[in-house]
Amino acid sequence: MDIAALLVQVISGAVGGGAAGAAAKQYSLGTLGNVIAGAVGGGVTGQLIGTFAGQMVEGYVGDIAGGAIGGIVLTLVVGVIKNMTSK
Repeated sequence: MDIAALLVQVISGAVGGGAAGAAAKQYSLGTLGNVIAGAVGGGVTGQLIGTFAGQMVEGYVGDIAGGAIGGIVLTLVVGVIKNMTSK
């Protein structure tokens, strides 16, 4: 595991989570919640995507894309679950 790649994935996940929360306000977890969920999703999903798609997209472009996608997905999933349980 490359620490620099993980850091890029976590940061891009945090940015993706923040953007997802801003775009889908009904699923927002608040600014800090969006950033934390995005960072976790970016780190975890970025590592999974990096493992499976590492041959197709190499370098930091793949890390940024994987981290951002993971951050967006996890933020929205947590937001949907939060809305479903609060009703």
